[in-house]
Amino acid sequence: MINKRQILSISLLGAALLSANAIAQNAVIVNGKAIPKAQLDKLVQRSGQPDNPQVRDQAREMLVTRELVLQEADKRGVIQNEMVREQLEQARMGVLVGAVFEDYVEKEGVAEADLKAAYESAKAQYSGKEYHVEHILVEKEADAKAITAQLKAGANFEEIAKAKSLDPGSAKNGGDLGWVSDKALVPEFSKAMVQLKNGQITDKPVKSQFGWHIIKVIDSRDIQAPSFEEMKAQLKQMIISDKNWQKAKFSEMMQKLRAKAKIQ
Repeated sequence: MINKRQILSISLLGAALLSANAIAQNAVIVNGKAIPKAQLDKLVQRSGQPDNPQVRDQAREMLVTRELVLQEADKRGVIQNEMVREQLEQARMGVLVGAVFEDYVEKEGVAEADLKAAYESAKAQYSGKEYHVEHILVEKEADAKAITAQLKAGANFEEIAKAKSLDPGSAKNGGDLGWVSDKALVPEFSKAMVQLKNGQITDKPVKSQFGWHIIKVIDSRDIQAPSFEEMKAQLKQMIISDKNWQKAKFSEMMQKLRAKAKIQ
């Protein structure tokens, strides 16, 4: 037979198990109010940060702060204050308006005509030429002149760039800067670059804020704009972010709602 001591032990064990289970299911318990672990998981997920103990501790503290404020608000009765209730309702309406408009934009999308107009505007920015260029950068003019003389005598541009160029980004690639536009470079460099023909090297070193450059143009071509399909997603995001477009779209949504509504 089970005596009273055994019954007490079983009861205590059961209570401990229930308590452990409750702790496992909850993120934290504040003044007896349990906050489910699911809320913590959601908060961590929405933070966009990696899920690790530090992020979870920060999220848990946010939940505790939120719950303490809610409990204190209830204790002080501030939720019954008319002004507070009006502000809460305004906040609620603000969230609903934003959610309705976001859903409307998602379902209605951006008009193809708006996308095409935005594409034409963006395409106009892709003008001029771009150059496949290499350079050798040194600190002193005398060194640049000596390298220029070596190149004129038949030395290999890429090998000298690897050995002597001070530009860490391009030196390891034989001075290769890839395809660049004249607008992407310092003015002194660009001015000299655009005057070179394909395969030509500057006769004299070019001075800029970085030092002395010996420049070689490998090839040049007209700048090509990406296709409409390639830019479509980017254009859509750009249009949706435009405040004037948002105002016009919101007005359009309200006109459609009014047209369908029975207002007496």
